[in-house]
Amino acid sequence: MNNARVFIQEWYAPTPHPRACLTTQFTHSASAHQPTLLLPDKDADGLCSGLILHATLTALGLPPTLIHTHFVAKGSNVHAPAERARIAAITPCPRFVVVADQGSRPGPALLCSEDGRVKTLIVDHHLAQGFPEGALALSAAACEPVATSSTLAYLLCEPLVRGIAGREVQQRMEWLCVLGTMGDLGAGHKWERPWPDMSACTKWWTKKVLGDAVALVNAPRRTARYDVLTAWSALLSNNPAEIASTRSNDKHIMRLHDARLEIRAETERCGHTAPTFSGDGRVALVRIQSEAQVHPLIATRWASTLKSSRLQIVMCANSGYLPGAGMTNFACRVARCALPADNEAQATSIPDVLRAYAARVPGLMESMGDDFARGHAQASGGIVSSENFERLWEVMRNAPTDETGELVSVSGSSVVLWDGRTGVLTRMDCVAGPQKKKRKTEGVQKNTLEGWIKR
Repeated sequence: MNNARVFIQEWYAPTPHPRACLTTQFTHSASAHQPTLLLPDKDADGLCSGLILHATLTALGLPPTLIHTHFVAKGSNVHAPAERARIAAITPCPRFVVVADQGSRPGPALLCSEDGRVKTLIVDHHLAQGFPEGALALSAAACEPVATSSTLAYLLCEPLVRGIAGREVQQRMEWLCVLGTMGDLGAGHKWERPWPDMSACTKWWTKKVLGDAVALVNAPRRTARYDVLTAWSALLSNNPAEIASTRSNDKHIMRLHDARLEIRAETERCGHTAPTFSGDGRVALVRIQSEAQVHPLIATRWASTLKSSRLQIVMCANSGYLPGAGMTNFACRVARCALPADNEAQATSIPDVLRAYAARVPGLMESMGDDFARGHAQASGGIVSSENFERLWEVMRNAPTDETGELVSVSGSSVVLWDGRTGVLTRMDCVAGPQKKKRKTEGVQKNTLEGWIKR
């Protein structure tokens, strides 16, 4: 308990919500045997943090039949009116709501009851300007290093089950913490203070198995079918090695592997479009049309390969994710060439840049709505009407550059960059999209008998 508090104090001191309050409210949910609603996000971090909470509630004695797990609809979020209506229709009405990794914003309570007795706990790490009314929030958004929701859930829950649950439950919570964190921060994340020590867990399962499991768990929600329940079910009853195995007969695991192949093929299909650039050279835009959620993957790929002195953000806009809705879903990533070497204060904040562009047109920020410029500083995006997205891009496309800046153009399959400060003209071929690393081929032995004969 003390070690967990030290970790949390390092992230949250001073905190407006004492850890004791979080613990009291959470354990009350289990001991009261009241209907409890879990609202985990759809990605690896959201699912793993939700499963840590689920495992803790059951370990504390709450029957699984009293736990209802709800996944938001494709292209929606827990704050959308339509989603709120779906949550309100859940029966029996939950007395406790636990939200994991969903992002937050100020507004009315997520779920209301006539007697006003619904209690809400939020575990999250996304940038937020406020929280729903009456909610108790455990957030890492403004505290470096920003803990993932899986890590927050683990630090909150591990002391609660220590001495109550068996070692199997504790080990399960550990690998769920690692899996969810790797989903957001990558397989190379170092478990150094103030992070909990997960070196033994990582060594036991291996980074290869954990990395494969992350990719597989993330795959179904990216497909056009958006079957988040498949990933949840696979994690609920299997360990990382079982999930990563290609020989499994489990129907959920088999679906994970099929979904991964689908996403690979769709990413390859959409990933070769040449980007266009904003007038000031700060933003590169890749346009695609796909019912699959591959726009974040494509933005990430291009962000790692495009290079220029002015480029800051790579944006992938998907106008086909929600067919017939007239909406554009877009994902933004900070270009690798724009990442600071050691000074975090100079890092690009994508939400700030997006809002700055939108603010150049009177009323555009307001018309964008609450789903614009959401997420993290270096990984953001939004869901806006296609009309408003085109207005935003018009602002970016016409953004002026000075004579010492960089002029960018696209000619056929090539991107042409000119840096006025150096006078260097660079041409990049974009037909094949971001270039993959080629495997080194083994050298052919030349001093063979056949070689001597040919001489």
